[in-house]
Amino acid sequence: MAKKILMVLTSHAELGNTGEKTGFWVEEFAAPYYAFVDAGIEVTLASPNGGQPPIDPTSILADFQTEATKRYDADSGAQTLMANTKVLSEVNSSDYDAVFYPGGHGPLWDLVDNTDSVSLIESFIKEQKPVAGVCHASAVFLNVKDADGNALVAGKKVTGFTNSEEAAVQLTDIVPFLVEDELIKKGGDYQKTDDWGVLALEDGLLITGQNPASSELAAKKLLTKLG
Repeated sequence: MAKKILMVLTSHAELGNTGEKTGFWVEEFAAPYYAFVDAGIEVTLASPNGGQPPIDPTSILADFQTEATKRYDADSGAQTLMANTKVLSEVNSSDYDAVFYPGGHGPLWDLVDNTDSVSLIESFIKEQKPVAGVCHASAVFLNVKDADGNALVAGKKVTGFTNSEEAAVQLTDIVPFLVEDELIKKGGDYQKTDDWGVLALEDGLLITGQNPASSELAAKKLLTKLG
């Protein structure tokens, strides 16, 4: 039986009150998606609203193209899958072996306080299944509790988009909070490497990646965990 991974994307398209657009970051979806598919994993996509999740327009600029994003751009099957994501409230952790959250700024608005998402992640943890997020999506774990009722990230090695990376993209004053600050506030053992460097951490069932460049490594750690 092929292993099954659920990937959860944002449905949020507005970048605060700037009038600009946000969404998910293509590389953070594409690199993990192809790592999973190439490993023979069956991938299902979901989002809070279902259907086509918004793509962060910055992430499709030439500067941010990688082998994975180019492969996605040429992959009509993956694009069809993306256009028809399942509604998050209708997915069940028991149908999957793991869950992975790609980032982009969108998740900061619609996945951190999302009760469907929080309870879904808690179910995975209860079932002893790994959960992973990269970049801004590390924030989806902030309100998740472990089986003992403690913050999931408390005392765990975690990473996510750094304050200095947020400053570099000039969105410090636009985002609802800073991922690094909030993970530390929740008791996480927050770790980071140089801006835009590669870092993915695994602590128990929790896997987090720092930034877009770390998405493939986070995916590979998840694959290793699944065995």
